[in-house]
Amino acid sequence: MKRKGFTLIELLIVVAIIGILAALLIPNALTAMQKAKQKGTMKDLATISTALTDHVTDNGNAPTHSGAITAEFQAVLSPFYIKVCPMNDQWGFPINVYSGQDADTDIRGCIFTGIDDFVVESYARDGAEGEDVYNPDEPENGLYIVTSMADFARDLVMFNGNWVIGPQTRSSVQD
Repeated sequence: MKRKGFTLIELLIVVAIIGILAALLIPNALTAMQKAKQKGTMKDLATISTALTDHVTDNGNAPTHSGAITAEFQAVLSPFYIKVCPMNDQWGFPINVYSGQDADTDIRGCIFTGIDDFVVESYARDGAEGEDVYNPDEPENGLYIVTSMADFARDLVMFNGNWVIGPQTRSSVQD
């Protein structure tokens, strides 16, 4: 009587192959997930900035707000300027908006010169304010290339609808 089935060696080889494939594919999957969250958050910040720009065009000033997006701030923009105003970024942390401030306000190096200026920012994956600061004399210094998983924790900041802190369009993750 001949038994049908796999030997222990055959099973160990299959498990080893699955382990090797998992070790190769999981880091790429994690990177892809973080990149998707980063790009989604960038889209949300751009949408909010566009809504604020439209509000400024119609009213001559940005709505006064400082900090995390609230229901009151949402009511100013929704539904006329933006259908749904996101309150949180793709990582679940609050999106911050600073707008309609006095001319001497300085947020992350963005100098407000009027009541129509605004900053929209996300603290990204780690949810904590990073060290990046916008320098108007060297504006490209706020842009970075994503080279590792740590770069997904770097902040995303738009000033008056322009990216001042964020990833450049070309990126390659090596982690």
